[in-house]
Amino acid sequence: MDSADLLAAPTRPSGVPTARAVDHYAFTVTDLPRAVAFCTEVLGGELCYEEGPIVHPDSDWMARKLGVHPRARTRVALVRLHDANLELFGYDTPDQVRVPPPPGVTGNAYLALAVADLPAALTALDTVPQARVETTTVDPVGGTRIAWCRTDLGLWLQLRQGDDPPARGRYRPRPRPAGGTAPAVAGIQGVEHFGRAVADLPAAVTFFVDVLGAEPITAGQPAPGRGAASPTVALRLGPTANLELVAGSPAPPQTPRNSDIGGHHLAIYVDDVDVAASALAGVPGVVVMGEPETITSGPLVGDRWVYFRTPIGLQMELVNMPDGRLPYEATTTARRATPGAHRWHDRP
Repeated sequence: MDSADLLAAPTRPSGVPTARAVDHYAFTVTDLPRAVAFCTEVLGGELCYEEGPIVHPDSDWMARKLGVHPRARTRVALVRLHDANLELFGYDTPDQVRVPPPPGVTGNAYLALAVADLPAALTALDTVPQARVETTTVDPVGGTRIAWCRTDLGLWLQLRQGDDPPARGRYRPRPRPAGGTAPAVAGIQGVEHFGRAVADLPAAVTFFVDVLGAEPITAGQPAPGRGAASPTVALRLGPTANLELVAGSPAPPQTPRNSDIGGHHLAIYVDDVDVAASALAGVPGVVVMGEPETITSGPLVGDRWVYFRTPIGLQMELVNMPDGRLPYEATTTARRATPGAHRWHDRP
C-alpha cells in the first residue's frame, strides 16, 4: 500500500460516540518522583495531582482492568504540559520488563515536543543528567528540524522545530503563560504529537480513521537518523492532538504492557463512557476491559473510565471527568487540560 492509499479516507469520519478530545498521554517510568521532577523542572509542566498506591491484593482487578500482573502496585501522577496532560505511572510488579523498545521498533511510543529554538533546547538538555540526545536531523520534505532524546526514565522524546505555518490540518500546540519557575529547557511550546510504532501500518491507519474518527494529514518517510527511515502516517486526532504512526521493525518478544518501562496508553475524553464503550465493544478486534467504573475516593472522585484493547496492539482508555468539581482542585492552582467546548471534529 502506497502513501496515496494510506491517506485515502473520509473527510470527517464519525468516530467514537460522544468523543470530545484526547484527554491524556500515559507512560510508565523507572522512577515516578524523578519523572515528575523532569516533566515539571526540565519541561515546564505543572503537577496537578498524585494518587495511589493502587493495589488489589485479594482479587484479579489489576489484571482485568489494567492488563497487568494481579499483584502489581502502582502510583500515578498527572502533569499538565501547556494544552496536554501527561499521566505518569510508577509500577512495582514481579514481572516488569525494564528496557523499552527504541524508536522504530514495534511497541515503541514517544512524545514529540514543539520547541521555538531547537539548538537552544539541545544546549539546555546537555545540562540535564536524565537526558541524552541521540540524533538530530532535518526532514527533507517539510524542513522540520528533529532531535531524538533518550531519558533514563524510560521515556523517549522527540524535539521539533517546524516551519511556519504548520502542515494543513495539523494541530499546533498552544503555549500557556510561563509559571513562576523557569524550566531548564526554555521555549517548549507543547506536545506536537504522540508517536507509536506499529506492526501493520495500513491496519493501524484504518483503525484510527474508521473506528476512532482520525483524519489523515501526511504520509512519508519520517525521522531519519534512527536506522533506516520507515513509512509513517500523521493523523489529526480530535481538536487538539496529532498522532504519528510508524511502520515498526519486528517487535521484541513482548511489546510493553502498562506495567513495563515504556508501557503506555492513549486516553480519549468522552461525554458518556458507557455509550462509547458499548459502541467499541461491537468493533471486531476491540476488547473492552470490563465495565466502566466511577472513582469514589482520592483526588479524582467522579472520574468514570474504562480501558480497552485495540487490534493494533495499542491499549487505550475512555474517560469522563467532572472537571471543576474534582477533589485535587482544592489543594492546587494547577488544572488539567480539558476539552472545554470543543467537539471531536472542531479544528481550533
